[in-house]
Amino acid sequence: MNTYFISGLGADQRIFSRLKLSEKITVIHIDWIDPHKNESLEAYAERLSQIIDTSRPFALVGVSFGGMIAVEMAKRLKPVATIIISSTMLSSHLPGLYRFAGKFKLLKFIPAKFLKASNKLTQHYFFGTKSSNEKILLNRIIEDTDPHFLKWAIGSILSWRNKTVPERIYHIHGTQDKILYARIAKPDFVINNGTHFMVYQNAKQISGIIDQLILNNGTENLTPLAKND
Repeated sequence: MNTYFISGLGADQRIFSRLKLSEKITVIHIDWIDPHKNESLEAYAERLSQIIDTSRPFALVGVSFGGMIAVEMAKRLKPVATIIISSTMLSSHLPGLYRFAGKFKLLKFIPAKFLKASNKLTQHYFFGTKSSNEKILLNRIIEDTDPHFLKWAIGSILSWRNKTVPERIYHIHGTQDKILYARIAKPDFVINNGTHFMVYQNAKQISGIIDQLILNNGTENLTPLAKND
């Protein structure tokens, strides 16, 4: 089945490089496109979704910011299954600080280059990188990030207003996520000690969950041990 993968804010397909999925799943990575001035997350997702072949069954997998994009795509395109990792389905589940910053439009006072620099200084704590390989990978992803895209993306998250949970959507989250820690959210699959970088760190476990959900076409025939493991 065609499965479209959407990376996190500023990241790219390298974040998915350790996933080992069934041969029945055709992995298609979605590249970011340039946002329009003052474009909303919803409008951006609509434009990005135009590359998806809806003539055949497909699934969506999104990480972090990419998960929010996947939510908006799923509302329009009706995929067989949508899987969001280290992300959120509803804007009300964003951390309170994010919603406060969005309400008072605090981001406009922060230069784009500063956002990128501060991200590099705090990456190990917030992303939860542990090994030298993980730190090197995250450094490279951050270095390759366009600061203006980064600022737009953060702004689009802060102004996102979604109250709709699409059908056949599944949420995988880690207990040690320090970026999108939603206490009121109820993930379908909880990764113990999983960080915001867990799609890379816990790739084997997450690969198994993705395989189950997609190969079962979003049905409830899941292995009990996979749920909330």
